[in-house]
Amino acid sequence: MKSQRRLVVATTNPGKIAEIRAMLDLDVECTSLSDFPRIQKIKEDGATFAENARKKAVGYAKATGLWTLADDSGLVVDALSGAPGVNSARFSGQRSSDRRLTDIRNMEKLLKLLEGVPEQKRTARFVCCLCLASEEKVLIETEAVLEGLITERPRGENGFGYDPIFFVPGLQKTVAELSSAEKNAISHRGNAIRQLRPPLQELLQKG
Repeated sequence: MKSQRRLVVATTNPGKIAEIRAMLDLDVECTSLSDFPRIQKIKEDGATFAENARKKAVGYAKATGLWTLADDSGLVVDALSGAPGVNSARFSGQRSSDRRLTDIRNMEKLLKLLEGVPEQKRTARFVCCLCLASEEKVLIETEAVLEGLITERPRGENGFGYDPIFFVPGLQKTVAELSSAEKNAISHRGNAIRQLRPPLQELLQKG
């Protein structure tokens, strides 16, 4: 009997890990970077989401000796010339051990920069780039987006990051007002994982 493949999800963000585990739904044992406390953190200094995802996947695969799935995702706001972009997680410049506090600071800064910008010009998108790598090479890469608008104030209690201020016109809700199942069905990460799933399944079958 073939042993279950162990896959490192290159994050310590519990919300992100839960989303990926639920949507991947394959015969793999998902572990996170929290299980490798001695590994040196890889600097996310790429110019694009794809570069950062690739750098993390390859780097952590080499460090752990396991297939590694890395994502880089963030918010792109048209009125801010694409900001916060690859700096989405550290947009406010203040990182806190309390992830919720960091999220609040990031949203506050973004909303302040958009003060006075009319609704039709508050267009934005969540972008997610995924990369799966082994110790030797990149195995799969995918990219997906979710289009929406930035609200004037936070709404909803679910999700994380910028979810409370990202409004999805088709659903008339912010992402933070969606259930986990609703979010996973439409999210940038969900769509990127759905693209990744068939080629990953094929690789697992090959062994």
